[in-house]
Amino acid sequence: MIIYIKNMVCTRCKMAVESLFVELGYTIQKMDLGEVELKEKLTPVQLEKIKEKLEAIGFELLDDRKSKTVTKIKTLLIELVQKHNAYLETPLSTYISERMKLDYHNMSALFSSLESTTIEQYFITLKIERVKELLVYDEISLKEIAYLLNYSSVAHLSKQFKKVTGLTPTHFKTTGNQRRKLIDKI
Repeated sequence: MIIYIKNMVCTRCKMAVESLFVELGYTIQKMDLGEVELKEKLTPVQLEKIKEKLEAIGFELLDDRKSKTVTKIKTLLIELVQKHNAYLETPLSTYISERMKLDYHNMSALFSSLESTTIEQYFITLKIERVKELLVYDEISLKEIAYLLNYSSVAHLSKQFKKVTGLTPTHFKTTGNQRRKLIDKI
């Protein structure tokens, strides 16, 4: 049985959820960001108990198809930015359609209706949060960050950064970590 979980967006999240299922005595067959496949079939009573336990540690059990689809899209984009530095060989729409095996136009409309933002804007926001993270670490230059995250230039990165945050990357760097957002809050 596959269970979809909102806000399970990082390795620590996976560890917390895995610990919960082990504590409850379930066997995990496969686990990815946003979903857990259990060996067992669950009753409504068992699902309700899991829902309560997940909510107690900041997660939400998803039970409708639309929310599951949006969560899968978000997870896909988070992985793209965090693990692959937003590197794409195809347009974002093609990448998502191929990975989700669904029509991009329909997914885009669904995403916008449930999230009040577009898939593209969500992707940009994730990239900007990654830029903030790299700026705070202060280990690589802005030019290297632009290259790493596939911006065409430092100017393009700076313009997008200012549009999203209201600050230039340099000004953000001097103000520090307090302006970063948690990935699951984007």
